[in-house]
Amino acid sequence: MNVLIDGWTLTRRKLLRLRHEPGTLLTIMLMPTVFVVLFGFVFGSAIGIPGSGNYREYMMPGMFVLGTGTALSSAMVDVAMDQSRGVMDRLRSMPTNRVSVPLGQSGAEALIGVYGLVVMMVYGLIVGWRAHSGIAQTAAGIGLLLLLRYTLAWVGTYLGLAIRNASTAANLAPLTLPLTMVSNAFVPTDGMPTWLRVICEWNPLSALATATRTLFGNPGTPGPDAAWPLTHPVAATLLWAGLLLVIFVPLSARRFARAGL
Repeated sequence: MNVLIDGWTLTRRKLLRLRHEPGTLLTIMLMPTVFVVLFGFVFGSAIGIPGSGNYREYMMPGMFVLGTGTALSSAMVDVAMDQSRGVMDRLRSMPTNRVSVPLGQSGAEALIGVYGLVVMMVYGLIVGWRAHSGIAQTAAGIGLLLLLRYTLAWVGTYLGLAIRNASTAANLAPLTLPLTMVSNAFVPTDGMPTWLRVICEWNPLSALATATRTLFGNPGTPGPDAAWPLTHPVAATLLWAGLLLVIFVPLSARRFARAGL
């Protein structure tokens, strides 16, 4: 119980800090405009979707996945910055459970993700995206997006604890973007070279993108020869989330407890 209380306290710490960082919320609001215009109207004009002429309905679940993936870089930079400022050393000196600090960081990222997802969905509605499968399946798709965001926040927290240097983490943050690009978030995998198609189809973000398209009733159903994660996307997304949490929750807790020793 103390772990949850401490975790919530640290979650609130990060959320309250946003009052002094309005640029973060503004960026979350404005950046989707750039990506929606760039992919939906510039690149999208040259991309065909089998069985559907509406690329923007295919694209928007990929946009939601792109926003989900930012949790990794955001958590990594925030934790590395706290490390460099000595915040983590102070927290270690307090009677705080070693899991509560990464728990608070990951919880805050999940809540910030709710705001970012709402903003992105509003942009999607403006450009013609719709969820066609009813409230229950739409809620399930949103739940998967938030679950994987929470999961990737644990990965980013571990990396931030391992890197420790804020400048290094900030320089590495853009390298997380290819995780989304090397997937089916924005283009189908059918026309890719075999080696690249295998990488894309086993990317956890590809499973998430396909799962949300399925649950929202958007175009982009994979062919029968697609890899298992794309033919069973919901199950694959849950398995990826469970696997990453099993690996990175104990790693983050151990790294927080032992850092600096």
